[in-house]
Amino acid sequence: MSGSGVGGNAATGAGAPRRVAVLGAESTGKSTLAAALAERHRTLWVPEYLREFVETMGRTPREQEQVRIAFTQAKREDAAAGRADRLLFCDTTPLMTALYSRHYWGRVDPRIEQLARTRAYAVTLVTAPDTPWEPDGLQRESEAVRQRIHREVVAALDGLGVAWVLVTGSLAERLAQVDAVL
Repeated sequence: MSGSGVGGNAATGAGAPRRVAVLGAESTGKSTLAAALAERHRTLWVPEYLREFVETMGRTPREQEQVRIAFTQAKREDAAAGRADRLLFCDTTPLMTALYSRHYWGRVDPRIEQLARTRAYAVTLVTAPDTPWEPDGLQRESEAVRQRIHREVVAALDGLGVAWVLVTGSLAERLAQVDAVL
């Protein structure tokens, strides 16, 4: 199942790896999928900086910290792109920071919106909320929020005209679906 189709905004440049965005709501297996894809394709993945922030700070971010989170994610992605071979798997993008900013504070800092609009990916994957929802403390809220954020991710991508592919099922099924796209 897919949104606008396969392809979309290609992050290109001579010798640059194809960037693959792995987006989705909380507890949908983004990190597991990104890590498994990187291992499978013998390349790098960029972990979600927000997870590191929450673990280091022992709390969820404040509204004014969202800009730093989005830009740190982008900076780490750009640094990894210089070392990756052929593909770079990105566990989230600044678009997710924008969506969560709107969800929690009802607004998005214009710098985050601009960053989210200008980041380009060769392929955008959306992890389906079809795995068991598991609370993990500070970052995960509820199954209802997970479903709402999933709908918002899809709507945001469609609104931006970004092609996306919904990946579903077990990790093995998801890997096979991504391999068919790549």
